[in-house]
Amino acid sequence: MNGKKKFPVGFYKYLEENTLVEIKSGENRTKFTEIWMVIVDERVFARSWNKNPSGWMNEFLANKVGMIKFGAEIIDVTVRKLGDNHPIHQKINQAYLEKYTQDYNLEYAKEISLPEYAHYTIEFFPSAP
Repeated sequence: MNGKKKFPVGFYKYLEENTLVEIKSGENRTKFTEIWMVIVDERVFARSWNKNPSGWMNEFLANKVGMIKFGAEIIDVTVRKLGDNHPIHQKINQAYLEKYTQDYNLEYAKEISLPEYAHYTIEFFPSAP
């Protein structure tokens, strides 16, 4: 965990049981956005599907803060961009392929696991209280 605080157990359970989680990036956004998120070695990652320069990922990177909503709970979070060549990308790819196996998600899971998506990967951390 790189010495970082862990998420609540209920959050990990939620991610294991659900394909979508809601995030709100930065301090200026008013709505939560549904995204895919995966767990690898008790670390939490997400990738920007559409790579939008004004999207949620770049807002997170610019402000380093935001929130994750799962069920009725909300966690304040910080983020960091994962380096394009970080060795954990292979495990992240596998996590996407193993989690998003539904017929309607399979094509997207294969694409988001391509090498070009490494550049659009961020890791989430619970903010210190």
